[in-house]
Amino acid sequence: MTSAPTAALTTTATLTRIRLNRRSPDARRDLADAVSLHKSVMLLAPDDLGDNPRQQAGLLFRLDDATNDTPPTLLIQSHQPPDLTRLPRHYGSTETRPLHPMFQALTPGRAVRYRITANASTARRVLADHQPVDNKHGKKIVALYGDDALAWWQRRAHQAGLTLTTTDITPARFPHKRSRPADKPGEQDTPAGPMHVLTRFDGLATITDPDQLRHALLTGIGRGKPYGAGLLTLAPA
Repeated sequence: MTSAPTAALTTTATLTRIRLNRRSPDARRDLADAVSLHKSVMLLAPDDLGDNPRQQAGLLFRLDDATNDTPPTLLIQSHQPPDLTRLPRHYGSTETRPLHPMFQALTPGRAVRYRITANASTARRVLADHQPVDNKHGKKIVALYGDDALAWWQRRAHQAGLTLTTTDITPARFPHKRSRPADKPGEQDTPAGPMHVLTRFDGLATITDPDQLRHALLTGIGRGKPYGAGLLTLAPA
């Protein structure tokens, strides 16, 4: 059965769609800078939420690339309707809808279309000069690609109460940290490098466990949630 806290959140959770205005300096900055985008999303969280405001607010987001018909689109899920007045002016056109009807429609055997941009990765033991690395766990987070990424998503989908029917894999644009300032006059600033390797998974699936699926939808899947990974969205098949 669905827990009481989860059941309560399914009645208040919302999904906000922001079609970014590429004429906005703030939107252009966020499209190029993962840290800046994270900060803009966090503006939507209420103040005074403690040490983990993103988790407390249930903020998950995904940046979908522009198409021929739409500009870059930011999807933001939250436990409560966000205060969109806190976004920069002219940031983009917004639309918020409740997710309660979607949660009610999650029934065993139902076919759905899914999309998730995720950080497919694993923790592996690493060696330095043929000796175990001397850190807390002796492990390093390693990105997964191709068949390994697919196997990762199949495992995570099963844990989330889905049986996959089809899967399309698309490498997603890597979010970068702010550029590192040049060390010497005349040198160019250099990008700090990708924060997470992101892979987009799209396809068809069948719901096997609605309770597990509700939990996965509300909490996200995998690493990198503060930087645009882990938001699973569903639509009728």
